[in-house]
Order: sequence, then C-alpha cells, then structure tokens
Amino acid sequence: MTTQDYAELRAQLATLTTEAFRPELAEIDQLPTAEIARIMNSEDATVPAAVAQRLPAIAAAIDATAARMARGGRLVYAGAGTAGRLGVLDASECPPTFNTDPSEVVGLIAGGPAAMVRAVEGAEDSRELAAEDLDALRLTALDTVVGISASGRTPYAIGAVEHARRLGALTIGLSCNADSALAAAAEHGIEIVVGPELLTGSTRLKAGTAQKLVLNMISTITMIRLGKTYGNLMVDVQASNEKLRARSRRIVALATGADDPEIEAALAATDGEVKNAILVILGAVAGPTATRLLNETGGHLRTALDAARTTH
Repeated sequence: MTTQDYAELRAQLATLTTEAFRPELAEIDQLPTAEIARIMNSEDATVPAAVAQRLPAIAAAIDATAARMARGGRLVYAGAGTAGRLGVLDASECPPTFNTDPSEVVGLIAGGPAAMVRAVEGAEDSRELAAEDLDALRLTALDTVVGISASGRTPYAIGAVEHARRLGALTIGLSCNADSALAAAAEHGIEIVVGPELLTGSTRLKAGTAQKLVLNMISTITMIRLGKTYGNLMVDVQASNEKLRARSRRIVALATGADDPEIEAALAATDGEVKNAILVILGAVAGPTATRLLNETGGHLRTALDAARTTH
C-alpha cells in the first residue's frame, strides 16, 4: 500500500465505532487489577443488550437458513482473524453436539487452518481468496454464507458474501458497526453495535463476545428447527467419548423416564443412537422401525412419535 492508501485506511478506521478511542480509559494501566477487572466485566455486561436489539433480524436470518438446510443446504461461516476463528469454533462444535456431518456446517478463515493460531499476512484483505475458498466447497444456491467481521469492512468477509450472493446462496452479514459495508452486501444484515472497546480497536473483546452469542443462536436455533433436539435435550448428540456416552443415557432417561435396563436395551437396538432409542421406548417400536420413521420424517422426533402412535 502507498502512503496515500494508508492515510485513507486510517481515516476510514477513525469513523468506526469499534475503533474509537476512549479518553476516560487512557490511564487504565495505572489502576489496580481488581478495578480493571470490574470495568471490563461491566463492559461485557452491555453486550447481551446490544444483541437483544437485533433479535428480529437474527430470527429472520435463522428461519431463512433453516429453510435452506432442510432442503440439503450447508451453513458456511467466513471471516478473518478473531471473527474467522469464532466461525470455525462454532462449526467444529456442531458434529459432536448435533451429529451433523462436518461438511454441513463449515468454518472458513482467511489464510486457511494455519490462521487459527497465527495471523496470515494479507489474507483478510483479499476478496478473491474468499471466492476461491467458497468455490472449493462447490457452493450452491441451497447454501447459506455468513460473513463475519467486527468492523464490517473486512474484504475477505465482504468478498465471501458478494460471491455467495452471485451464486444464489443465502447471505448473512454479521458486524459490530452500524451502516457497514458487510451488512449492505448481504441479504440479511445483522449489526450488533457494542461500542468502543476497553483496549482501542481490540475487537476480540466486546465485538468478539457479541459475535459468539449470535453464532450460538444461528447454529443452535437452526438445529432446533431441523429437529436436532427434543425439547431442550440434545437427542442427536454424538457419543464419541465416555462423558458423552453417559450424557446419552441421561438424555434418554430424561426424555422417557425409563429405567436403566430399558435404556440399555433401546440403545443396543439402535446402535447407540439417542433419538432412535427414545422413539423405541416412547413409540413402542423396534429399532429398524424407529430408523425408518425418523428417515421418513426428516429426523423430527415429535413427528416420528406421532406416526408411531397412529400405527398402534
């Protein structure tokens, strides 16, 4: 970049709420640790209220996402730096929590996997890189792409949304500044304005917390809409370790009220699948029948239970 380019970028950053300097905190390094912690905690406490102001926009984006995923689409997060890492984190937690295939919810970070632990020079400045990353996924019109950027100006996130929209995919732009370029580029713009950070421009703080809260909502509520839960129970949990195997049995118990022998028998009859085991117990059907009914109802346990009961 030229000196003029840097001057223009500095001027642009100076207009962003997330980059604003707070003179009242200019002496924060002179304060006792407990007082800094108190200030930081009080700052963090303002984030949920900022998210609450955008709940209608969040809900609309989730409903649109769930509708596409119900037809076989994927959920793709795209961001750089902290925003990208948060997207990768949310995506990586979906398979064990909701038994999704790793290809169903994908996190893209500018610079690739190496950027999870170390910044990759210049990666966030490339719209073209975002398009290449999406093309590698063979993006379709059924997919949803969520561009994530605290500033709302990151070229990688904007490029991802613009490219996805050209391909007919659903697009969501999540930023922490009002009137952001990212929100303007997306079909669904979500702007969580949390204000200036404790450390000037350190958007891994309040902005990162806000992004984490919204991503939690997008993935969790989408999965609820897709039938991945039964009430507030994670009935699609993937029992990949001892803790999760114990949790699976507890979920079946909470859903059915059955005793341990009946739970073990149901899990044995369904290859350890929690949702199927619940259907075996509550629907009084055999393991293969439970599998068939869930396949026929798109994995929605309540609908499958209704179907099982009408056959008796």
